[in-house]
Amino acid sequence: MNIEHNKERMQFTLNVNGELAKVDYSIKDGKMYLNHSEVPYDLRGQGIGKILVEKTFETLSKEGYKAVAVCSYIRIVAQRSDKWSSIIEY
Repeated sequence: MNIEHNKERMQFTLNVNGELAKVDYSIKDGKMYLNHSEVPYDLRGQGIGKILVEKTFETLSKEGYKAVAVCSYIRIVAQRSDKWSSIIEY
């Protein structure tokens, strides 16, 4: 599963069997605000949300962004691992 960063739409998307899981964001003062995460109903309960968020964090790291976890689910994933503490605020 590969994540795509669509800068025009301000989204990270993960295509799973033709359905899109996504993270929506906005940018303010040079920081990315991760506002909302969504997994299609048919894909819920399979760990797709965690995969989506961790792949989003990996992409942020590679692209040199710092981010703020606004979405409660994204914040929980960030808090569960010290791995992301250098790029994610909550």
